[in-house]
Amino acid sequence: MMFWYGHNMGWWGWGMGIGMVLFWVLLIAGIVALVVYTTGDRRGYRIPPAATPSVTPEQVLAARFARGEIDETEYRHRLAVLRDHARP
Repeated sequence: MMFWYGHNMGWWGWGMGIGMVLFWVLLIAGIVALVVYTTGDRRGYRIPPAATPSVTPEQVLAARFARGEIDETEYRHRLAVLRDHARP
């Protein structure tokens, strides 16, 4: 025999109703996520190509010297090494 406590569903009825709604929402969201993951468009996730022109090692070295990362003797030494190895 069931006791309905008047015309209300009681806590069990509300719990089952909310549980079923959550179940269907999670099931549909899972299916949508699976479809998007397997067949989704990946164009938005690509790394854009570099817009700057190629920079030579001498330009990188000159920029480091200009920023004060290296001193003049180290700059001249590294520049000499770069130029010696650049020749065939």
